[in-house]
Amino acid sequence: MGQRPEAPGTLYGWAMIWTLFGIFIGGMALNLTPCVYPMIPITISYFGGRSGKSHRSQLIGHGLCYIGGLSITNSVLGVFAALTGGLMGALLQNPFVLSAIALILVGFAASLFGFWELRLPTGLIQAASKSYAGYLGTLFMGLTIGVVAAPCIGPFVLGLLTWVASMGSPWLGFIIFFTLSLGLGLPLFFLAVFSGNIQKLPRSGEWMLWVRKLMGWVLVGMAAYFIRPILPKTTEVFFLAAVALAAGLHLGWIDRTTAGFHAFKWIKAGSGLIAIIIATLLIGTWAKEGPGVTWQPYTFKILSEARTLKKPVIIDFSADWCSSCREFEDLTFHNKEVVKQAEQTFTMIKVDVTSKENPLYEQLLKDYGVKGVPTVIFLDRQGNERRDLRLVDFIPADQFLSRMAEAQKPVL
Repeated sequence: MGQRPEAPGTLYGWAMIWTLFGIFIGGMALNLTPCVYPMIPITISYFGGRSGKSHRSQLIGHGLCYIGGLSITNSVLGVFAALTGGLMGALLQNPFVLSAIALILVGFAASLFGFWELRLPTGLIQAASKSYAGYLGTLFMGLTIGVVAAPCIGPFVLGLLTWVASMGSPWLGFIIFFTLSLGLGLPLFFLAVFSGNIQKLPRSGEWMLWVRKLMGWVLVGMAAYFIRPILPKTTEVFFLAAVALAAGLHLGWIDRTTAGFHAFKWIKAGSGLIAIIIATLLIGTWAKEGPGVTWQPYTFKILSEARTLKKPVIIDFSADWCSSCREFEDLTFHNKEVVKQAEQTFTMIKVDVTSKENPLYEQLLKDYGVKGVPTVIFLDRQGNERRDLRLVDFIPADQFLSRMAEAQKPVL
């Protein structure tokens, strides 16, 4: 189509901030998995051995090298995944590809649920676990900690790599995995530098298996996210709600994992309650959703009639695999005032470029210079495009209404 699809889930604005925050928290939570948690005393002992002979600033320098090494490894992975996956947007138009990705993620989740184990060669783990002197040694430790922790964090990281590859953006891949690395490395850094907190660590135990299962449900949620585009709207909502409900019931009450500290049962119940609230909100939002904008397929006749009637036109270029397009449809194009304005004043045209089977749509992409989706084009009452109003990203209903008002004004 001559464009690079934004499939599925280009990040922007608050969505990006909240996503990165969630990834950061996920990186911190990975420290509590069975493979990573034993690395905490090893890391502390490595830094602690330097605390007696190094100034605090030197200790901080070693800590920064440690996090830097960890960040380099993961960030390179993220950039590589984005570069090699840049063409995945087109593939993600195929339901079989989406289903295959979802199955892979569920397979990784099964590893975290304990159905199978990801194991690395013993020699590789031993080589990565060795201590090395100097700042370069600390940097090397950070570079290789991912190898030691791979049996637990591997499935989660591989699932994240799949998602990053689908976006095809190297800089997003770098930022996402850099954020994950900060979450993974920051607790180790602070525990090493501020050793007074060491005694407050909960002892390792059965509760870490619960953390693994939590990460498993995150991957199941990612799998559900990937297959959203091939599901009808109603099925999609109930499917996502079912995943959230199942995760909440399992993590909060069905799972019998216990821990030696009292707060654990409240953590379990709280996580289960949050998941159930998410499921309820999904169903509730869908139930309250009113009718959306009524679209017409693109034809020259419709455009000609709009010019004759002196009606402004809105042309929405979108695709099922485009998450911003779906956000437009679910939020902006279901807003009551937007729907009212669309019915009374505008001719609303939808150009669905999910597949490449329509030669007319291929030509329209070239004629209008559409580089990606979503792209929303406004034509004035004479049929000329208002380039100043063109949209290439999601905006909320109030801002869209402002553009609708501008499109109705005569051009001086």
